[in-house]
Amino acid sequence: MKNNILPAIRLTLVCLVFFCGIYTAIIWGVAQVSSGGGKGQTITQDGKTYYSNLGQNFTSDQYFWSRPSAASYNSAGSSGSNKGPTNPDYLAEVQARIDTFLVHNPEIDLAQIPSDLVTASGSGLDPHISVQAALVQVKRIAKKRNLSETDLTNLIQNHTESPLLGFAGTEKINVLQLNLALDQLQ
Repeated sequence: MKNNILPAIRLTLVCLVFFCGIYTAIIWGVAQVSSGGGKGQTITQDGKTYYSNLGQNFTSDQYFWSRPSAASYNSAGSSGSNKGPTNPDYLAEVQARIDTFLVHNPEIDLAQIPSDLVTASGSGLDPHISVQAALVQVKRIAKKRNLSETDLTNLIQNHTESPLLGFAGTEKINVLQLNLALDQLQ
């Protein structure tokens, strides 16, 4: 018994020191040298501060809409819905999102709606949409803001982020940054 308990106690003490002290200090240090100093990536505009790395809820017709959130954009409850693609509740939720999108964008066909505008991300907090998701909303926003579609398309191109290292992933757009630039455009 002594042969088992002493090594277990030593391992417990080593793990306590490492995970409660050393590991925590390393993670804290990395956070301090990252952008935002461990407090997240923020943008301040017109006296308001926004977190640019968290999804925001934009539902007004004069803004680009974000990707839906299964967590209601609450970072404390970050999660996906965990409903499978054949779950009737999930399918009804996606259909409701499609119907809402089509009501607000009557000139768009069902086949033109990108999936990221009607399905939530795994975390429920994705701040990005695809370029196609932004372009499909141009007509609605141009009409609401009395802007040219060309100006909006150029704004989208200027805010398009390239894939990591030029090949890993897809092009994407941070919706918050795009909408803040949209407000500055007028």
